[in-house]
Amino acid sequence: MRDMSATRKERSIEIGNEKRDSNASQGAKSRECIECKELGNTGVRVPEIGFGTWNYRGGIEPIRKAIALGACLIDTAESYGTEELVGEAIRGFRERVFLATKALPRNFKYADLLQAADRSLLRLGVDHIDLYQLHWPNYTVPIEETMGAMEKLVDMGKIRFIGVSNFSAAEIRKAQAALSRSSVVANQVRYSLVDRTIENGLLRDCQENQITIIAFSPLARGIHNIRERDPKNVLGRIAELTGKTEAQVSLNWCVEHESVVAITTASSMEHVTEACGASGWRLPPDHIRVLEEGIGFRRRGRSEAALRRVARGALQRFGYSQ
Repeated sequence: MRDMSATRKERSIEIGNEKRDSNASQGAKSRECIECKELGNTGVRVPEIGFGTWNYRGGIEPIRKAIALGACLIDTAESYGTEELVGEAIRGFRERVFLATKALPRNFKYADLLQAADRSLLRLGVDHIDLYQLHWPNYTVPIEETMGAMEKLVDMGKIRFIGVSNFSAAEIRKAQAALSRSSVVANQVRYSLVDRTIENGLLRDCQENQITIIAFSPLARGIHNIRERDPKNVLGRIAELTGKTEAQVSLNWCVEHESVVAITTASSMEHVTEACGASGWRLPPDHIRVLEEGIGFRRRGRSEAALRRVARGALQRFGYSQ
């Protein structure tokens, strides 16, 4: 677990090129509870609890609430249909936001990726994207071509950092080998108390190579899905012992790893506030042990992962790239 010896009064929040004392501006009392972690090896720190917009229906106010509370890693994708909404929500707050979006595999050819980035920039209403991510691997386009386009976007100032999503450790290594001047700094993957597949090796590999894990679905698409695998109600008992909600305990467990940040979708102001309350504290080791031993989980094996890659590759070769 990370060293918590530094006082929170000494901690600053750094987003993009902006660095400010967390007690210095309006709303600082709320923001200082959000822990920040370095993104890859970039020197840029991002909040460990961010805001995702997949299947999002909450409007602009919850997003602005998240920004105000310090959960200013805002994640979207061209496939989500929420880039315009995110652009509207962050208007006037751009300098406080670490903005992430994703490109679809069907746009991974060189010229197509440059155009996809331009379309995302236009929908978002910004002049640059902080983290541009490849949403899934595309097995029909050489990774060298795709990463060449990503590096070109960095050179043009249209994106700051390169990320991937749903990539295996081997796929990340190939992507990194195709870069000459940049690094893959993040991999966005599923991770929660009930889906711990990345613990098979991907989590360790990313940590060793200074690649941040951005955990999506950290509440398993609804806290009820975690409760269903918790026959002894250990989550409820830990929540009571810590004085936190079950969602806060689940999120805090997820970001306990130094290399992991989590993005959660919260469609109401109350849920945003609750999610932000998952940061600024840590579960003790005995509580972590009880959660991990008492809640049922799955880890997809290597054979299942390989079959999924083969199936995706076959669909892509037949023209079914997302």
